[in-house]
Amino acid sequence: MPDTLRQDQDPEVTLITPSAPISTPTHGGRAKCLQRLVRLDMPVPRTVALSFDTVHRIARGAMPDIDRILAEFPRGALLCVRPSSEDPDWGGPGSVLNIGMNDAAYVELSDSIGADAASSLYQRFVMAYAIHVARLDPDVFEEIDGTGQDGLSEALRCYEEEAEEPFPQDPARQLAEVLRAMARAWDGTTARLLRQAKGAPVDAGLGLIVQQMALGLGIGECGSGVLQLVNSETGLPQITGRYLSQSQGREALQRGQKSLFLECDPRGPSLEEMAPEAFEQLKRYAAFMREKLRAEMQIEFTLENGSVHILDGVRVKRSARAALRIAVRLAEEGIISRQEAVMRVEPRGLSELLHRQIDPEAERDVLGRGVAASPGAATGRIVFSSSEAQASAARGEPCILVRRETSPEDVRGMHAAVAVLTERGGITSHAAVIGRGLGLPCVVGAVRMGFRLHDKLLLAEDGRRFREGDIITVDGSSGQILAGAPKTIEAALDDAFQTLMSWADAERDIGIRANADTPADATTARNFAAQGIGLCRTEHMFFEAERITPMREMIFADSPDDRKAALARLLPMQRADFIELFRIMEGMPVCIRLFDPPLHEFLPSDRAGMRDLAEALDLPVSDVTRRVESMGEYNPMLGMRGVRLGIAVPEIYDMQARAIFEATLEASRDGAPVVPEIMLPLVSACREVELVRSRIDAVAAAVRHERGRDFDYSLGVMVETPRACLRADEIAQHAHFLSFGTNDLTQMTYGLSRDDAGRFMSDYVQQGVFPEDPFHRLDAEGVGELIRIGVERGRQGNGGVMLSVCGEHGGNPESIAFCRSVGIDYVSCSPFRVPVARLAAAQLAIRDKMG
Repeated sequence: MPDTLRQDQDPEVTLITPSAPISTPTHGGRAKCLQRLVRLDMPVPRTVALSFDTVHRIARGAMPDIDRILAEFPRGALLCVRPSSEDPDWGGPGSVLNIGMNDAAYVELSDSIGADAASSLYQRFVMAYAIHVARLDPDVFEEIDGTGQDGLSEALRCYEEEAEEPFPQDPARQLAEVLRAMARAWDGTTARLLRQAKGAPVDAGLGLIVQQMALGLGIGECGSGVLQLVNSETGLPQITGRYLSQSQGREALQRGQKSLFLECDPRGPSLEEMAPEAFEQLKRYAAFMREKLRAEMQIEFTLENGSVHILDGVRVKRSARAALRIAVRLAEEGIISRQEAVMRVEPRGLSELLHRQIDPEAERDVLGRGVAASPGAATGRIVFSSSEAQASAARGEPCILVRRETSPEDVRGMHAAVAVLTERGGITSHAAVIGRGLGLPCVVGAVRMGFRLHDKLLLAEDGRRFREGDIITVDGSSGQILAGAPKTIEAALDDAFQTLMSWADAERDIGIRANADTPADATTARNFAAQGIGLCRTEHMFFEAERITPMREMIFADSPDDRKAALARLLPMQRADFIELFRIMEGMPVCIRLFDPPLHEFLPSDRAGMRDLAEALDLPVSDVTRRVESMGEYNPMLGMRGVRLGIAVPEIYDMQARAIFEATLEASRDGAPVVPEIMLPLVSACREVELVRSRIDAVAAAVRHERGRDFDYSLGVMVETPRACLRADEIAQHAHFLSFGTNDLTQMTYGLSRDDAGRFMSDYVQQGVFPEDPFHRLDAEGVGELIRIGVERGRQGNGGVMLSVCGEHGGNPESIAFCRSVGIDYVSCSPFRVPVARLAAAQLAIRDKMG
């Protein structure tokens, strides 16, 4: 048939030919894929593509020349209209099939495929047109029980009653109304919000394709189906698909089924029921498409009198696990490059591989929602305290630790639990940070649930009550809390994962370290190929049962000598901690942040705890109570903590420095020399660094003299106050490195509590106050500007200073992009986010090379 749609007639309504001007940004991915299939000489039915601009005008009421479109197809041909968005994940309106079906077509089809099958096709089109195009009440049509000629008559009668006019017989009118309905559906508010939630831009366009139907119904071997060469869940080679032969088709149509396709066994035996020649031809087509289109493709096909028609080809839907395996295999076979394989895997999707996930097919009984703070899913019995969590773990019973919010003293309970749920907190709250470090599923900020810890009661958003011992599931990937124990999928790291990550490491140009506080954290970091520890928070080491009492004795001491005596009991414990960390990370840098939190966090807050402390210290309860109350601060996070505590109570840093240096010598005895990095927290003035450094240098000199051995170390500053960024040139002159602690820096820049911001952050993001939670994605305009200033001034003051980011933003792909752009040497994040950071950094480097 002649190509009547010449480009000088209508440049935005295009017949799909090998040379037609079609691109994904103008016509969508489906249209472009069909053109590629045409270029490969695939048996694609005749197809016309409508551009984004054309569809946009249709939604505004300006229709293209429908008669000209119809002239592209044989007279009487049935047509279908399918959406073609730029990204298939953005969705679109449902396809409409069998356009052109009317009384005359019904008579012709009855002669070729039988009256019952023709009646069912006609009835299905009437019902689809009525519901999705004419927008009539769907209940009226779904209640039709009849099939064949009776069902068709009933459908036509219902349409006429509801629409107050007969069903339209003119194919041109049918097509025009279908195009208008689909265009307007894309512009609807609900559709726009749904695709924006999937990452589509506000102005995302929709193309439409009009294609001649290949019914797969006739006299010879006929049928319809889809076929692919890979398993969508595992990514392993496996022929899967659906197929419906003609004989099955008549029966299915007579039963009034809503789909022409029946699900077949995943191993695809029903696909093999088709004619062997056709089956082999389809497999050859799929393999050819895989090679030429450089992707695993799913073919939608029909067989008509033994002839194969390819209706569509789309990239196989795939889980994160399958996407990774597919990319690696394509690269290993030389179909794509290693760099492209790295680019094809979504960094955040790696979380599905690193953590247990809820089965996508599992039913979800949602009790409440909060902030998805640490990915993965876990099921266990509810407990309301750390001691109960430890007892549950001792019995071998998985438990969920439920708290209003966690504090450092809850770390032991978090280690014992399989997941954590809190009422308060945001993405960088204590529970969230520690949960990510432990690889522990965590949901925080579930403010719409009731947390009645005194009554040991958890209330669901719908009012249901759950008591201690009841089983719930925490999904830290979605932020949902579920009743019971839905089916889960285990984490899986295989050779394909290791292969892809090795390719990523060969490309990236920024270092990736891990935040690790314990030997277990360090082991995880090493297993995930972190290039060292970028932040070791030493305060968590003091909450162990055998350490908390001497810590409290130190806090209650009245003189420096008494403080030193109490700290002397902690020294060997700290030394042992550091020796183990150094040995696990042998040959890699370890950055140790000195004591940071305010001292009151180590003191009890209830009467029972006060009595126990009074007994341990041999003091009256009244004295203990009075002393604890006197140490309270109105805003402790901005009070006497960090380097301020190190200056006011210098014995603490003296003990920690000695423990680090003695551990350095011990760990270096049998292995590679250790060069520890000591970091001062919460610095805001150059003089603070001078004072603390002089004491640490003195401790180092004493240890060298006592042990008769030399060692090296570096001292740096955790830049987490705005003033430290602004005075970085002065501070850098007394430091070997500057590490931007973006959690506190964001908190101080915004004047937001990172533990409480979750209460209103979703409202702020939804209303456009912030484009994203600044504790989740680094605020490049505000906080980022301070970092940029700190980097520039830091290098002005010390050209050799090492620069890093050690906040949780270090594991966020967008934040890593900013860090690269300002010249950061490495980022550090939770151990389980290290693979995500490695892959994201590699993709950024590859993208830069590609220009």
